[in-house]
Amino acid sequence: MLISLDSGTILRDRYRLTHIVGQGGMGYVYRAEDTRLPGRLCAIKEVKIEASASPEMRKQEQSQFLREASLLAQLDHPNLPKVSDFFTDSGRDYLVMDFVPGKDLKQLIDESRVSGQMLDINLVMNWADQLLDAIIYLHQQDPPVLHRDIKPANIKLTPDNRLKLVDFGLAKLLATDDSRTITVIQGRGTAYYTPLEQYGAESEHTDVRSDIYALGATLFHLLAGQPPPEAKERFLNPGSLRSLRDVNQDVTADVSETVRWALEMHPDDRPDDVITVKEAINGQINVPTRIKTTDEHEGIGEALRANSVPVAFTIILLILALAITVL
Repeated sequence: MLISLDSGTILRDRYRLTHIVGQGGMGYVYRAEDTRLPGRLCAIKEVKIEASASPEMRKQEQSQFLREASLLAQLDHPNLPKVSDFFTDSGRDYLVMDFVPGKDLKQLIDESRVSGQMLDINLVMNWADQLLDAIIYLHQQDPPVLHRDIKPANIKLTPDNRLKLVDFGLAKLLATDDSRTITVIQGRGTAYYTPLEQYGAESEHTDVRSDIYALGATLFHLLAGQPPPEAKERFLNPGSLRSLRDVNQDVTADVSETVRWALEMHPDDRPDDVITVKEAINGQINVPTRIKTTDEHEGIGEALRANSVPVAFTIILLILALAITVL
């Protein structure tokens, strides 16, 4: 069990920890003061490595952490916190990022729900535009960087109304052959926003389309005031995903259809990249027409609703045939 560090602890003779601001399976996130730059606040992400790892495995994992952290430190985008430092201290690995003030979008959703209102559609679409730009930037890196934990709780709104996609605790870099991803920072993300392919010990088959699913789930939550059903539930209960327009009539058809497209169960059925998502949301391209529902395995009830006219005609023919037979 990983034990948190005490307030007042100074890391690397520079960062004085003030308090814990987050905690998860990967370790703690601390708010810290930079003693070399008075007034500067940092968020320090602790990256946990399995205690049972052998010395050789530990050496490999640490080497990979340093390699990936150095790439994250090169990122520079207005909707991403800047990774300014990374280091190992007393056997623990740390990422140092800008501390982002403000509430996260999950808090804003909850506050809106308590008041009995939906978030303003224009405001959400402005947030969506910023979020899309940040993810496009990540995916266009060489190698592409996957966030793998996109969700409202990991998106902060600063006092100047700028979004920041935070918490790179699950970030991955695509391997050179684009067939799988590599990382020492393991995890699955949060169930409502996690596609089926991201489950499993290694999550080897995740790519940019996994982030697209999480993006779609995040937009659904923001626009519907509730998260979509989990991917596992949708697999067992096809047709459980409602149309956004059924929940919020202010949502345009382009946005509703694009979110459904992003939430396709199979990666091959989703958009290939986030640029395509942005173009579809803005009505610049059409969402592919599909005979089946977005779930890979269409439910009987959903199939009947989608084909109500031919089904009704078939039933009428059967009734007429039975009547003729009886006569």
